[in-house]
Parts: sequence; C-alpha cells; structure tokens
Amino acid sequence: QVSLVESGGDAVQVGGSLRLSCAVSRAPWRVYCMAWFRRAPGKEHEGVARLSTGGRNIYYADSVKGRFTISRDNAQNALYLQMNNLQPEDTAMYYCAVDQTAACATSTPIPADYRNWGQGTQVTVSS
Repeated sequence: QVSLVESGGDAVQVGGSLRLSCAVSRAPWRVYCMAWFRRAPGKEHEGVARLSTGGRNIYYADSVKGRFTISRDNAQNALYLQMNNLQPEDTAMYYCAVDQTAACATSTPIPADYRNWGQGTQVTVSS
C-alpha cells in the first residue's frame, strides 16, 4: 500500500508563498508519475502540476503557470510544490497523487488515473 503524506498548507495573504511537500513511501514502481491536485469547495478536482520521477511529462495548469513549480527528490521519495504569488482562487485542499508512469501520458492529469492519494493539506489565501 503506497503511503502519501502531504504537509505545508497554511493560511496566507495574497501575494504570499508556500511550499507543499509530499512524502511517498512503499511505492512498488521504480519510476512513476506524481501529481498535485486541488479541490476547492463545491468544485471538482483540478490537476495543478505533474511530473514523472524521470523529470519528464511536466504539466502545469494555465492558472498556475509562472507561479507554481513542481519538483521531486527521488532519493528522498518526496514531491514538492512551490507556490508563489498566491491568489484567493488558489484556496483549496491540495492533494498529491501517484501511480504508474502511464498516468503521465495524458495531456492533462486525470484524477481517475491515480489510485494513490494523500489526505490533503489546506491552503487558504485571503485578501
């Protein structure tokens, strides 16, 4: 059973920054696809960013391009999301998700392609 534990969520003001972390353990694959999703109240899961452990298949949602950066540390089995210039519309629960590399083959991250999810970390941006 893959374990994913997110951390780093907080309440910040507009223009602030946060760095989310996701600790991955017991992944059965040598390489795999990792993604950040978010879900705001009353909305569907939105794919925010994605990359493979090989550093390819990088994706950013248009709404976060230029502000968010996804990265990984394969030695630490960790996934990160650096979020700068945060805006109220970034308020959501943020989840990391992983699955086999096939999940990275789509043009945009599809929640149903990821069988392993963390519990989420809340990001709240106030003006």
